[in-house]
Amino acid sequence: MTEDKYHHGNLKQALIDAGIKIINKEGEQGLSLRKVAAACGVSHSAPYAHYKDKDELISAIKSSVTEQFTKYLYEAVDGMKEESAEKAIVAMGRSYVKFFINNPDYYQFLFYNQRITVHLMAGETHEEDYPPYLLLKALFFRHLDEKGIKLSDEEKEIELIKIWSTVQGIASIACMENVTTSKPWETYLDKLIN
Repeated sequence: MTEDKYHHGNLKQALIDAGIKIINKEGEQGLSLRKVAAACGVSHSAPYAHYKDKDELISAIKSSVTEQFTKYLYEAVDGMKEESAEKAIVAMGRSYVKFFINNPDYYQFLFYNQRITVHLMAGETHEEDYPPYLLLKALFFRHLDEKGIKLSDEEKEIELIKIWSTVQGIASIACMENVTTSKPWETYLDKLIN
């Protein structure tokens, strides 16, 4: 590809996507702006129009993946304010898995090559927690309120771990290269997450 194919801001996303693939294969230490440029088929100087150095590109990759994932999950539950929190949690879970089925490189990047922060303690609030987890936690607490369910903080923590591990586990299996199913993964989600 030539630089001409990257007018109108497309190069920035192409650099991010190439960066994810390189990090997934070689780790952050294997990433360079030169390698990203080569992967995109542009001159070695082209990435510098968007990123001053490797660290700025890595930061952009982290932000981009997190923003896309979080937006996708919020869109899944956004119109469900009149629905039960339980239905919203199910919709979020299905969207969680679908996002990674459609973006398996993102799954590997986030959960094998990055250090996301999650405090599972139900009775505590931490602003630095990973945004998708904060959404799950808010929906879970809304569910408890709607149903009038009283649980100890430890019981809440256990339930949150169960919910998250279900969708995380399904996403993990769905993103494994050598795992095949008789039908596309999406066809199983209604039965697996309900």
